[in-house]
Amino acid sequence: MLSIFILIGAYRYYAQLAERFGKTKWQYGILAIGIYLGSQLLFGFSYGIYKGITDPSSVDNVDYAGFSFVNLISWIISIAVVYGVYQLLEKKFVKEHISKPSVEIEKIGEKD
Repeated sequence: MLSIFILIGAYRYYAQLAERFGKTKWQYGILAIGIYLGSQLLFGFSYGIYKGITDPSSVDNVDYAGFSFVNLISWIISIAVVYGVYQLLEKKFVKEHISKPSVEIEKIGEKD
């Protein structure tokens, strides 16, 4: 349930960034969802492989619906990855915005 709230928050966070810089909101929202789910899957697979190598008998007793310390860590890591990519995109958009000439500069020399 908490993952759904995190996904909604990530979607809105990225959509606001896209709106601020004149990009398509839903595309960046879907990107946020993909980043979150991808980091969850990567963490889950890596933890499963680690558990399988260190204690093979524990793999048979996995509770997928329970709340555990591993879930908490995976949420924190996924939120950090989403935030890190957000910061990278924001820096990229700021650079693009600065490098574009403004409308006033383009109108210099035009006759009314």
